[in-house]
Amino acid sequence: MKIPVRTTILAALLSRVASDPDSDYLDFHGDQWTARRIEEASKIAAANLAALGVGVGDRVATLMENSAEQVVTFFATLRLGAVAVPINTAYKGEFLRHQIADSGAAVVVVHDELRGRVTEVVGAQSTPDVRHILEPGQLATLGAPALSDAEVGPSDLACLIYTAGTTGPSKGCMLSHNYVVSMAGQIARAWQRQPTDVVWTPLPLFHLNAISICVVGTLLSGGSAAIARKFSVSGFWPEIKRTKATVLSMLGSLAILVANAQDHPEMHGHQLRVCAAAPMPPDTDRIWRERFGCATFSGGFGLTEASLLAALPPGVENKPGAAGMLNQIEFETVLLDDKDSPVGVGEVGEICARPRYPDMMFAGYWNRPGDTVAVWRNLWYHTGDLAKVDADGYLFFVDRKKDTLRRRGENISSFEMEKVLYGHDAVKDCAVHAVASDMGEDDVKITAVRNEGMAVDEESLCRWVAERVPYFAIPRYVEFRDDLPRNPVGRVLKYQLRDEGVTAQTWDREASGVEFERK
Repeated sequence: MKIPVRTTILAALLSRVASDPDSDYLDFHGDQWTARRIEEASKIAAANLAALGVGVGDRVATLMENSAEQVVTFFATLRLGAVAVPINTAYKGEFLRHQIADSGAAVVVVHDELRGRVTEVVGAQSTPDVRHILEPGQLATLGAPALSDAEVGPSDLACLIYTAGTTGPSKGCMLSHNYVVSMAGQIARAWQRQPTDVVWTPLPLFHLNAISICVVGTLLSGGSAAIARKFSVSGFWPEIKRTKATVLSMLGSLAILVANAQDHPEMHGHQLRVCAAAPMPPDTDRIWRERFGCATFSGGFGLTEASLLAALPPGVENKPGAAGMLNQIEFETVLLDDKDSPVGVGEVGEICARPRYPDMMFAGYWNRPGDTVAVWRNLWYHTGDLAKVDADGYLFFVDRKKDTLRRRGENISSFEMEKVLYGHDAVKDCAVHAVASDMGEDDVKITAVRNEGMAVDEESLCRWVAERVPYFAIPRYVEFRDDLPRNPVGRVLKYQLRDEGVTAQTWDREASGVEFERK
């Protein structure tokens, strides 16, 4: 087997600049950026960051919507040998403060409309490492001498991507340059990506998916990518026509919305060849193929710590409900029981893996050696996800061991949600857990116990929570009980609450007509 070439994100950019500097690279709402333009802008931004004292190993956090400025800041950070820390733009309050403080970010670059969230949580005591809060415009004009790029190797950290915690606060996954490039290459291989492709995505640049597929993958494969700021069902087909997109990179929930929408005048005559979205129910898959004449790709399994642990080899058809086939090229991927012994064909086990080559996975959790060791039991990385493999090697996801919820493509930490709820005077005890959603992921439910003598109804609690959590974490369901189900040592049995789901006593926000503005 050929050993893959180890490289860096910066090397990928410079290679594109050398071979194809002036063709379309990234499209932001009609604003076209070439590789040369990105390189030149990132040089200026890097010089300005360096003038503020940013250097090798420093962390630069960003709170920015999808934009060229986000990508320019990303490359500028890497040019200095610093580490990018993109933060979810829905975060505020403790969610936001934790990631800024935990990463030890020296600089926070934030869009003007989000600046107030940062200034509310940044302070000498709560975020002692922050030295500067900047808007991207402050990095765009040359105000400092140009400088040479830092020496960066494949093993050096490129970014910290935070994942929602289940038994504690969210953790920063340390991702090397080579890992990000490797993931981009794996996806390009699975999609059979071509130099003529135009990839369109509404996915956010604070997630690894859009960074790897659009920003880095387009450097490797050629062609271009169009990165939407927001997703709109009514604006979907006009954008596909405008950008001449050939490949879609979306969430399964968004593919469902498009599939179920009424006909649009612009839906005919498109150039789409594949819609990559997961999870994609069979009915949705059929609609995309028959109604839109577009192939689909939903056969993959991966996570921030390790991608792709399962995917479809080029030209291989997926089985209904499967997440592709185990990736044995970059990884040794197996299903293990609770004693870390392999399970048999058709038996349920935890998806575990280890890399076949250096820098193919995350380098651990930032400042959390104990958590890192815990997931590497017996030299296997344990995903916490349960699945089974059939006789043909197809992977079928079963359930997750951990308590993380996933809604609209976002991971939600039940720990952090419960921390917010305990700030309400009327809440004595609570559990935040998943309820199956008809959109293919989870809906959020709060099951809570009131403090004696304290009055709060379900809608009031929901509205109170909505002021303190990201929009995607706002609960759909609330239920009050006299107590929560527990094991003999007092730990709440969340699996029982998940199994019970929506009961006769459960308040449903959607059924009650309570809506919140996305902000």
